[in-house]
Amino acid sequence: MSKTIHEALRWASSFLAERELEQPVAEWLLRHYLQVDRSKLLMMLHDPIAEEVVGRLKEDLKRHASGIPVQHLIGYEEFYGRRFIVNQDVLIPRPETEELVLEVGKMKEQLFGDERVTLVDVGTGSGAISVTLSLEDETLDVLAIDISEKALVVAKENAKNFAAKVSFLHGDLLEPLIEQGKKVEIVVSNPPYIPLTDAGELAVHVRDHEPHLALFGGEDGLVLYRRLIEQLPFVLKGQAIVALEVGVGQAEVIKEMLANAFPCAKTKISLDISGKERMVFAYGKMTRL
Repeated sequence: MSKTIHEALRWASSFLAERELEQPVAEWLLRHYLQVDRSKLLMMLHDPIAEEVVGRLKEDLKRHASGIPVQHLIGYEEFYGRRFIVNQDVLIPRPETEELVLEVGKMKEQLFGDERVTLVDVGTGSGAISVTLSLEDETLDVLAIDISEKALVVAKENAKNFAAKVSFLHGDLLEPLIEQGKKVEIVVSNPPYIPLTDAGELAVHVRDHEPHLALFGGEDGLVLYRRLIEQLPFVLKGQAIVALEVGVGQAEVIKEMLANAFPCAKTKISLDISGKERMVFAYGKMTRL
């Protein structure tokens, strides 16, 4: 391999292209090794590259080609402009979930203004949703729940790194709040929604290296939504927001579930940046008829 960053990148891009892997991976790895942002890396393209960096790049690309996600190689994923620690114990945050966070912030302002309210993130994983919302809106008292103790270790570390005020609870869906008799104004969740029948279609990086607990939602992908929606009446205050990220093709049925559970509430589906029905909301009056 040649001695400049540009030539190393060109070789790495060919290596990835031959294996039908995402070519930006090479750039992400080099930015991580050199601790530079993208614009700085582009300015350095004709600079010499150390042999040890080239060796590390080759090794990590082989590991990535074997199925290890690049985020596990570098130890983090960017979310809402912040670096969140990720490992095999948590789902790697996706860009679509940033849109859920943005929408929740807008809806909170519309329904509650500057009023101080409590929000719970159900199935917090890395803490990307709960930590981000806590940092973006100081009027939110944020709780985060996960059934995985290993995931909570990661989430707590992320919260600590950003000095985010999030209270973490261990338990299954909303059970910790139900046990405490605690009520909240906002429930947000990105639960596991991949049907077990689709497991064989997943990329190896996802199927073999991300926690199945955070990926699969039963035979039809809707098991966790059914259970969560059954629990909601026990924890929601009279005026509230429910915000759920959903899988492709699931939005209408989940919207119907929410409408049946809360006939007085308004419901809506929002599209993600790719035009897919990715978010479902119930908001307003949450009392039953």
